[in-house]
Amino acid sequence: MEYVVFYFFAVVSVAAGVSVVAQKRAVYSALSLILCLGAVAGLFFQLGFQFIATVQVIVYAGAIMVLFVFVIMLVDPESEIFAGDGLKYVSFWAVPLALVFVFLVIQAFPQYLGVPLGGAPIPGTVEDVGRSLFKDYVIPFEVTSILILVAILGAVVLARRSD
Repeated sequence: MEYVVFYFFAVVSVAAGVSVVAQKRAVYSALSLILCLGAVAGLFFQLGFQFIATVQVIVYAGAIMVLFVFVIMLVDPESEIFAGDGLKYVSFWAVPLALVFVFLVIQAFPQYLGVPLGGAPIPGTVEDVGRSLFKDYVIPFEVTSILILVAILGAVVLARRSD
């Protein structure tokens, strides 16, 4: 069953990636990119990297892509965002595809339904990433935080000069 879920997420991510390039409207392209990032998060989750999958959904598919969609909508507010004819098929297939997706996720990840797993600890958990981040990579982590702080201060100074 794991192979079915893997191939499902792989096909969805490749198809969404092709759709990003093939779309004529920027909003549809951004929505396809959100779908692609969600499918990649599903692949990470299936591999056992729950932390990376969660960060993928929250940071990339959630925050950054929502920002992209808002910017696209604000830059071109005159454009017609949705074509009326194409949405008939989407609304017809939405519920059956969502049910298939939920069924595949439940079948692929029984360990999260209370069935105990045995064996070695799974890499990529929050504890593993935190230990590695603050033990092995503490200097690059702190340098990155200082770099982000300098970028924010630079943006504030540039915005203040334009007033």
